[in-house]
Amino acid sequence: MQQNKKQVLFLCTHNSARSQMAEGLLNNLAPNTHFAQSAGTEKTHVRPLAIKAMSNINMDITSHSSKTLDEFLDTSFDYVITVCDSANEACPYFRNAKTRLHWSFQDPSKATGSEAEQLAFYCVVRDQIRERIEKDLIQ
Repeated sequence: MQQNKKQVLFLCTHNSARSQMAEGLLNNLAPNTHFAQSAGTEKTHVRPLAIKAMSNINMDITSHSSKTLDEFLDTSFDYVITVCDSANEACPYFRNAKTRLHWSFQDPSKATGSEAEQLAFYCVVRDQIRERIEKDLIQ
């Protein structure tokens, strides 16, 4: 945990794409003012296309791992932000959050087509997350 920075937890169902990209984006865009982490209601793995979408904008999330919400239940956060509707429904309340937000983004892991088409969809979602972070957290 980073002292004197806004503490942010991004939640998604599998902690494999949207929440991982959000964590990487915020930590890269506002390293002096925010510290982001991410978790899921279920633990899986970080999707290779999420890693690739982030590397396309020179952000490295290869060291990220999928974590469950249980690891953070006793941690205090300035913001807990769900980035998928399923996690929003599963976690309507987070007792140690000063502010609880929900940002609904499409699931890039559901993309179909060629790998290039799937990656393009990951990049669209990544850019939507970035816009929301810039608008609502680091304006």
